Amino acid sequence: MATVNKDFKVKHGLNVAEGGTFGQAVVVGTPTENTHAATKAYVDGRELLVAQGSTPPSDQNSSNGELFIDTAENRLLFYYNGQWNTLALLNDTIEIAQHIHDTSIGGTGLIVSTFKDAGFYNEAGAEEDAGFYNTNSWAATYDGGIATEVYN
Repeated sequence: MATVNKDFKVKHGLNVAEGGTFGQAVVVGTPTENTHAATKAYVDGRELLVAQGSTPPSDQNSSNGELFIDTAENRLLFYYNGQWNTLALLNDTIEIAQHIHDTSIGGTGLIVSTFKDAGFYNEAGAEEDAGFYNTNSWAATYDGGIATEVYN
């Protein structure tokens, strides 16, 4: 049977065992099963549904890239590499202490210095006695090390 430049109507489904090539777009109906094809317009028009609750799904039921809304903490979590990770919000940066990571060649990337807020000069209770020019003992000290110690 010659099949070149022929139009076919398939009554009970088409089974292509070794793949196939189409010269133009393929029109498909709305998918109703997991194995059904879908058009780009169908996929683009779908809403993203994200699971939510007070506890994320167990690790064995999760896969990389999965999202979860933690309704107890009002946080968005994503699953990657065997664990649920919380996305930080812009407001979280206010809560994160200012710090420096060891980014030197061969550095560990760990935090090497943390900055503390000393308050304002006119803040109640923020005034400290610095002693005299020869004072060598203070109530509180913060030592971040010397640059040559930390970064070389």
